[in-house]
Amino acid sequence: MIKERDSGPATDKLERRARTFLWLAILSFISAIFCFRHLLYTSWTLAALPLHWTANRESFLLSQERDGFDVTFSNYSINQLSASPYEDLVPPVLHHIALGRHGTQWRTEWKETVQSCIDIHPGWEAHVWTDETAAQFVEEKFPDLKEMWDSYTYPVERIDALRYMLLYEYGGVVLDMDLKCRRALGPLRRFSFVAPEAHPVGFSVGFMMSSRRNSFVGDIVNNLATYNKHWLGLPYATVMFSTGCHYASVIHAAQPDRSNLKILPGPMHSLNGRVTTPIFEHLGSSSWHSYDARFITSLGRRLNQVVFFCVGVTVALLARRRLMLRRVWCNCMGDRSLV
Repeated sequence: MIKERDSGPATDKLERRARTFLWLAILSFISAIFCFRHLLYTSWTLAALPLHWTANRESFLLSQERDGFDVTFSNYSINQLSASPYEDLVPPVLHHIALGRHGTQWRTEWKETVQSCIDIHPGWEAHVWTDETAAQFVEEKFPDLKEMWDSYTYPVERIDALRYMLLYEYGGVVLDMDLKCRRALGPLRRFSFVAPEAHPVGFSVGFMMSSRRNSFVGDIVNNLATYNKHWLGLPYATVMFSTGCHYASVIHAAQPDRSNLKILPGPMHSLNGRVTTPIFEHLGSSSWHSYDARFITSLGRRLNQVVFFCVGVTVALLARRRLMLRRVWCNCMGDRSLV
């Protein structure tokens, strides 16, 4: 004789276990989010930059229509050192950074590029920061950041962080060693911050101009510790996301008012590779770029596809898990035995 066994107590026990497991899973998930909330937030800001950067882009992108500024520079003298009749907000100071082996062994072409910028800005202060002078500066002006600055894995991270510290403390112009000046930068001194647009998103830190104690530059300095991580375990990602262009652009995108943080429009002024712009000849000596550079850049260009792929995989996994749980439940509910 076949008799259906009463599965009431067993079913209740299974349901209690399932509810307990569900609540534990929910609590674990919430705890994980709370514990890693800062990492999740910083990761999101980095990933979402292509979406946030374009918001109100016209307000900070330099143009003739909005700012009355000729971005081709054809209406300005090559030797114009001041923004007159406008107020000069940027101090007449040039900063070049030569750390590590490049401090004493300059590339041959760098002597020409650095000197070109000094020559076309007569009367301006000019500084070439080396390991010794840079370390002393950070120790004196930013002692709380000195330990982190010394511990950066890659030399270019120290260079990038130093750019922001110098701009905040002294103001002026920070220039990559491989930038040859084709004209004086005086017309741009009317703006409290200027940098060239980067490709595919954000701005380049190889050339920046800033007023002294600029609040935006201060935010870049203050957030260095928050973003100081070995991102994805890749050299290029670590540099770009902890101190590089992507990181600085994230801070730019987070500002409540970006209208005074001017960006020279690309591709006219972009410094990607060996190019000539209205104000510079860029030799394109980005020797620190590693094997993963193209990979990270391609991810940035394909952000939408990456997001949809991840969402699709997540939905598929959740659907499969739900199907498996339903099968187990049905098997338990349909359990019969011979008596």
